[in-house]
Amino acid sequence: MSFTLPDYATLALARPDPHLLVVTLNRPEVLNAINTQMGRDLLDLWTRLTADAGPVRAVVLTGAGERAFCAGGDLKERNGMDEHAWRAQHEIFERAFVALLECPVPVIAAVNGHAYGGGLETALSCDFIYAARHARFALSEVRLGIMPGGGGTQTLARAVGERRAKELIMRAQAFDAEQALRWGLVNHLSDGVAVLDDALAAAREIAGNAPLAVRQAKKSIHTGLQTDIGTAYRFEIEAYNRLVVSEDRHEGVRAFNEKRTPDFKGR
Repeated sequence: MSFTLPDYATLALARPDPHLLVVTLNRPEVLNAINTQMGRDLLDLWTRLTADAGPVRAVVLTGAGERAFCAGGDLKERNGMDEHAWRAQHEIFERAFVALLECPVPVIAAVNGHAYGGGLETALSCDFIYAARHARFALSEVRLGIMPGGGGTQTLARAVGERRAKELIMRAQAFDAEQALRWGLVNHLSDGVAVLDDALAAAREIAGNAPLAVRQAKKSIHTGLQTDIGTAYRFEIEAYNRLVVSEDRHEGVRAFNEKRTPDFKGR
């Protein structure tokens, strides 16, 4: 059976090669703002990739157009929402953020433009971030009478430190890509549209490595940072031991000794 994903109303999917998936937030007319349908689409996508990613070994997440990666929640859709509707919509968003955080497949954010509110939270929920030099970032929800609700108080603090995160969130302070790089929020800066190519190059390197090993390493880092180092190391060893019995471990060692490129199967 061939690996297929649904057609989504708010996402554009592309497979530049069998092991890579490019996901584009595709509402450029509203700066790729997250409406209820996009929340549903993202939740479905990350859930499907968690259940069965098929041949996909790395994902690049970007936005349509050059102005914005994602402007955050769609405030026009939210205008006039009562409390019940707001909470119901946010429940969808919450599940989508958790599904992205827990997705076993590596996800690289290619931030092609501004990332505000839920847009920045989406990028922060990815494994790492490549950004265009003109991109700007902010978690400015307190100006709207709310606060970050897509994990931003946690993921931003883990990326830039507690004190800087408090200042950025409580002052609703925007910052640029150079600052994001300096603070450790962004891994790499690119010129304009080259950000997608640069992220794809990184994704191809990831996809060329043993997929089970990559996923176990991702899980070990993510889970270990939530606990003390002793417990985290024990988790790492358990993750490591699961790889010892894999076909890919045998293939990797054989290929090294035979001085050839390994042919990993994800088994």
